[in-house]
Amino acid sequence: MLLVEGPDDKHVVIHIRERNAPMPAFDIKDKGSVEEVLCAISSEVKVSGREAVGIMVDANESLSSRWQAVANKIRRVGVVLPATPCLNGTIAGQIADFPRLRIGVWLMPDNVSSGELEHFIARMIPEKDPVWPMASAYIGQIIEPAFKPKKRRRAEVHAWLAAREEPRQMGLAITARDLETETDVCERFVAWLRALFAESGSVDDPGT
Repeated sequence: MLLVEGPDDKHVVIHIRERNAPMPAFDIKDKGSVEEVLCAISSEVKVSGREAVGIMVDANESLSSRWQAVANKIRRVGVVLPATPCLNGTIAGQIADFPRLRIGVWLMPDNVSSGELEHFIARMIPEKDPVWPMASAYIGQIIEPAFKPKKRRRAEVHAWLAAREEPRQMGLAITARDLETETDVCERFVAWLRALFAESGSVDDPGT
């Protein structure tokens, strides 16, 4: 089971998984907020037969604060995480009551930077895309934006998506190949998913 904050996160993972099939089988649960993700950890690790639980949340303004919040919740189920996130995503295990269970954590965008899902998506935009600098410049020229300064990258990404020949949401833009999955951060994310959920022993059918 992979726990995520919201529908955008869920759809992005679904489409990344489809682009990188075959992948280990896992379900994705949209909990609606980071608070609900953290609250769900204890109950999700206790599900009978469960072999892996993943937590994917935004670092937002402070990666260290978010990491501590996640680590504190996971410590309550018997797992002590390292002092800082692993660059390639964190995977831990050896819970006394659940010896086969693995717990993984990925802090968007890349486990080392503050930010959110859109920062991850921005790094999937083709390097020489001519519209991206224009979308960024357009957002930068708005004198009194309705969004907060910390949400500028989100606004830039959605402005770029709106300028596609067929505007799509982030997840669908991955399947349409407007976004590249062959980037360093996306490849590391895919490798983390494979490593975390490989214990299930089953693989998704690319046609499903």
